[in-house]
Amino acid sequence: MRRATDKKPQKLMLTIKDVAKLLHHRSRIDDEQYEMILKRGDAQAARLNSHLPKNLAKKEIYLPELASPAQVITSFSLEIPATQKKLTEDAITELIAQASGMEYIKIDPLKLELDVVTDQIPRAFALKNLVVPIDEKEGVVTIAVADPFNVRPIEDLQHALGIQIKRIFASRSDVLKILEEFFGFQASVKAAQVDMGLSSELSNLEQLFKMRGRDEIESSDQHIISAVEFLLKYAFDQRASDIHIEPKRDKSSIRFRVDGVLHNIHTVPVNLHPAIVSRLKLLSRLDVAEKRRPQDGRIKTEHMAKDIELRVSTLPVAFGEKVVIRIFDPEILMQKLDRIGFYQREYKLYSEFIRKPNGIVLVTGPTGSGKTTTLYSSLKTIASPEINIITVEDPIEMVMEDFNQVGVQSAIDVTFGTVLRNILRQDPDVLMIGEIRDADTANNAVQAALTGHLVLSTLHTNDAPSSITRLLDIGIPAFLITSTINGIIAQRLLRSICQECKYETTLTDEEITYLDLEKKDYKVWEGKGCDECRGTGYKGRTGIFEVLEFTERLKAKITDRTDMTEIYAIAKADGMVSLRELAMQKMFEGHTTFKEIVSVTG
Repeated sequence: MRRATDKKPQKLMLTIKDVAKLLHHRSRIDDEQYEMILKRGDAQAARLNSHLPKNLAKKEIYLPELASPAQVITSFSLEIPATQKKLTEDAITELIAQASGMEYIKIDPLKLELDVVTDQIPRAFALKNLVVPIDEKEGVVTIAVADPFNVRPIEDLQHALGIQIKRIFASRSDVLKILEEFFGFQASVKAAQVDMGLSSELSNLEQLFKMRGRDEIESSDQHIISAVEFLLKYAFDQRASDIHIEPKRDKSSIRFRVDGVLHNIHTVPVNLHPAIVSRLKLLSRLDVAEKRRPQDGRIKTEHMAKDIELRVSTLPVAFGEKVVIRIFDPEILMQKLDRIGFYQREYKLYSEFIRKPNGIVLVTGPTGSGKTTTLYSSLKTIASPEINIITVEDPIEMVMEDFNQVGVQSAIDVTFGTVLRNILRQDPDVLMIGEIRDADTANNAVQAALTGHLVLSTLHTNDAPSSITRLLDIGIPAFLITSTINGIIAQRLLRSICQECKYETTLTDEEITYLDLEKKDYKVWEGKGCDECRGTGYKGRTGIFEVLEFTERLKAKITDRTDMTEIYAIAKADGMVSLRELAMQKMFEGHTTFKEIVSVTG
């Protein structure tokens, strides 16, 4: 450990050698790795620093040593000898914290509040000293610091502001990321307030956007543009599937849905809400002036060298327009069928359904259960230059060059029914209908199947057998159901146990009774909650798929007065595995928990 030699107040500074010694002493690296770090450490630090200043200049961040020892050592991509796991910056930072007697924190952006981060400490001070306020309780401000030995500025700040400060050690990368995202967003919001005036009323802002043209808005409202860009990038980084922007009486609330759960993220002044909504409308080519009716649009953007599709929906509510942005990541939406959670039996049956030359394949489940992913993955599986695939969607979820996609536009009478009545003239081999909502759409799907086409579509039912009742209810005769349906699947998404904090446990007597199991010990797993999963015990989701095969015995029992209890019993006897049973199988294999089974399957 050495002392800085510049003219500023002296402070202790960790060197690469200090950290390498600590790692070696704690058996995180072996002798060979230790010697390599000592030999190449300074040169690697110089290379890292040669790139960082230019990139960070715009963010007003400058430090004498931009690359920390932990960052330098992490760049070597070393493996811990005992576990063969990668030696990460977080692991090194936590070890340094333990050695120095400090508390360590892995900063979770979803648990931070914008006001706490940006209002407690001056922006310039936070950027210069790499500190992030993460909590404020009873007059004590807890801050995460990237340099545990840079004590003097913290003490000066404590005296200047008259506040009590508690320091916690965090990785430099985490601190930099939070400062960039939170202060960048906050700076854009505050600058926009200055431009528009703090006392702007809703009507004034509406008038402002009515008077300007598109080009002028995009070029002059730079701070709103920046705020929206920060918001989208932040959502991508946090693996969010949806962004909710909700107007309230005194503020606008921003929430992200991650792994099926909504998290509060930010609040912004209510007078800026219309400007943010207008920016999103422009990007998605919606009518900025129309605020009384719901609108749907889409945005295509890039993140980390991959295309991202955003579906934008606006809805007039009590205090303005609510916006929901659904994020479609192609890597998730276009997964291979055998990687989305199918068991072997269900996968084999479903693959047979979609590879038949004609007939109807139905995918059922509630909103957010992954039906779109299953349909797109199915189409991708069977797509080839030899077949013509046409989709009819409301709206088009993901633009794909392999398919001919038609978007429903009710305003000009381009509905499922009108498109399907004309679509057979386009010589399709495969049709994908976004949803069978009514008798007209259902009849057209049946006619397409009877004339030699394969039709994929969705229904909203609780399980696969219930789809038969639904089709009967909307007027499809039983003999047409049995002659056109290849098969039906019902699906759900279960949260997966975090692999970093997974631990073994057993089912309680109450849980065994609830699942109607034999009384004995059942080994299962849960997640304790860690930094990797944000304390939830879950990370990611997996699918379960109830597959209903139309066997001859089942077809014989389907009539216009079908008893669904009997149909369900026959389906089970013929091999159908229920959603509950599939979820239990996932639990016993260590993929999910009892709580998820109850939450998802009831």
